[in-house]
Amino acid sequence: MTGIGRGEVAGYLCHAYCHEGFCEFTYNNNVYRLKAGECLILRRGELVVSVGESEDFRADVVYVTPEFIEVSTPHSNYGMKGSLALFNNPIIHLTPEQQKVCALDFDYIKRRLALTTHNFHRDAMINAIQCMIIDFFDFHASLYGNEKITSQYAELMERFMALLERGDYRRNREINYYADKLFVTSKYLSEVCKKVSGFPANYWINRYTVLDISRQLRDRKKTLTALAEAYNFSSPSYFSRYVQKYLGIKPTDFRE
Repeated sequence: MTGIGRGEVAGYLCHAYCHEGFCEFTYNNNVYRLKAGECLILRRGELVVSVGESEDFRADVVYVTPEFIEVSTPHSNYGMKGSLALFNNPIIHLTPEQQKVCALDFDYIKRRLALTTHNFHRDAMINAIQCMIIDFFDFHASLYGNEKITSQYAELMERFMALLERGDYRRNREINYYADKLFVTSKYLSEVCKKVSGFPANYWINRYTVLDISRQLRDRKKTLTALAEAYNFSSPSYFSRYVQKYLGIKPTDFRE
C-alpha cells in the first residue's frame, strides 16, 4: 500500500481489507493504523504522505477509478453521508461477521477480474464493485446510523463539495460566497451540511483549505508571502495566524 495515490493509481479510490499485521499512514494530517479485521476506504490518496507496514502485514487492496465508482455506486443518498465521514476517518472496524462479508467481496472482485474472456466482463465488474460498495454502506451505517437523507439535501451537499473540490477555497473562504453560488442562504447551507455530515459548512471550507496549505508548506521553495497571495490572504502575518489556528503550529515550525 506504499503506492497509495502515486504513480499509475494516482486519482484512484483505494479500498483495502487487512487480514494480518498493520499499516500506519498519515492522512488529513492525522495518523491512522489499519489493523487486522478492519477495512479502509481512501477517496483522496494524494492526502497520504507517509506509509509504514509491519513485517506480517497482509491485505487485499482494490484501486478503482472515480468514473467506474460512479457507474457502480447504487442509487442511494447514503453515499454522500458515508464519503464525508470517511474523509475524516477512512477506517471502519468490522465485526467478525462483517469481516467474512468483506473478505468475500474482495475475493469475488479478484475472481471476476481474472475472467477477462467473459463476454460481459465490464458488467460483471460493475456488479462486483457494487456489491462491495453496498456492503461498505452497511458497515458504515451499522456504526453511525442509517438516518435518511433527502435527495434535495444530498444534491446540495454534492454541489457544495464540488466547489471545494475544484479549489474555490483558495480564493474564497466565506460561506456567503458558496451560498450565493448555490442559490441558497448561508444559514440553510450550513444547516444542510450539519444534517448530512455532522459539521457546518465552515468546517468543510476550512478543512479543505488547511489540508491544501499543509501540502504546499512541505514545498520549501514556496515562500510564505507567495502562499499568502495564492490563498488570497491580506498579508503573510494573517496567513501565519490562520495556519497556527487550524494546524496548531506556526508555518515556519511546520516546515522544520
